[in-house]
Amino acid sequence: MERLFPIFVKLAGRAILVVGAGKVAEGKIDGLLDTGARIRVVALEATNRVQEWARSGVIRLERRAFAVSDLEGIFLVIVATSSSSINRAIFSEAESRGILCNVVDVPELCDFFYPAVVRRGDLQIAISTAGQSPSLAQNIRQKLERQFGPGYGEWVAELGATRGEILRSDLEPEQKRFLLQSLASREAFEAMGAGKRGQEPQGEAA
Repeated sequence: MERLFPIFVKLAGRAILVVGAGKVAEGKIDGLLDTGARIRVVALEATNRVQEWARSGVIRLERRAFAVSDLEGIFLVIVATSSSSINRAIFSEAESRGILCNVVDVPELCDFFYPAVVRRGDLQIAISTAGQSPSLAQNIRQKLERQFGPGYGEWVAELGATRGEILRSDLEPEQKRFLLQSLASREAFEAMGAGKRGQEPQGEAA
């Protein structure tokens, strides 16, 4: 398998299609809700949670079978049906149209993979095994969640504000680089006071 290229994609305003609305699809939809994407779900049946999202207007749910026309204007599609033949047919059609597709739990029918993600505000750490072992990715995520505590969210926000001030300053480029690197150190995190709130990150084992 070719090596994957890790990127973070802006989905705000883009049309995303999810085929299927069972428990597996529900988890995939959940990960898309705060991206600003326009999410359309096509499925014969839907979980209560998916139906609630539809009632609240955060997604569009169409209770019917998939149609090829559903792919028109779509940026990427996530497929999570119980039929391998339908999954493969949708992937083939998406591929012919140049649409990114992920057939859940079928690595050979995926243009991209859902990583295990640690989120701390604007800090996101994504772990992927290219679909080979999602369990391993989840185990690593749990370890990173302990290492990078909730305090990192606040710290990253402060770093962003301070970075803007430094870049707008009249300091020499070398001074700016030194300050930016110093602010991103463990010592700077501790100075912010996260340790006093019980949010100090755990250090690596010796």
